[in-house]
Amino acid sequence: MASALENLAGPGKALVAEPPDAAEIAGLIRSGHARLDDARNASLSLESRFDLAYNAAHALCLAALRRKGFRPRHRYIVFQALPHTLGLGPEVWRVLAKAHDARNLAEYEGHVDVSERLVLDVIAAAGLVAVRLDAPA
Repeated sequence: MASALENLAGPGKALVAEPPDAAEIAGLIRSGHARLDDARNASLSLESRFDLAYNAAHALCLAALRRKGFRPRHRYIVFQALPHTLGLGPEVWRVLAKAHDARNLAEYEGHVDVSERLVLDVIAAAGLVAVRLDAPA
């Protein structure tokens, strides 16, 4: 029986099967941890912290997906795949999906509307992703 990720892969689907690349995955994890550490720096602006936290979460989630042998066709799928890549539930991926929506508003419409609560929630969610990603397989 095909896995949930395999069912999402193929022509016109959300994922592309691609063998894992250890150097790519290590770089994503390194980048994710560095950005997450920086996002925790309360002396930075809220917008900067949000950007760092979101990009940390994305890098870490992408590393988890790449480790499973898949590449996303769209950015947001790395968050939706968390139940299948790291066994994390909706309490994590919904926060990251909300952050993705806020990121898109800022990037494409110039509308930056992030609260401290959202930033802290994204930092916490990214932290959970990091812990699970770093745990021995």
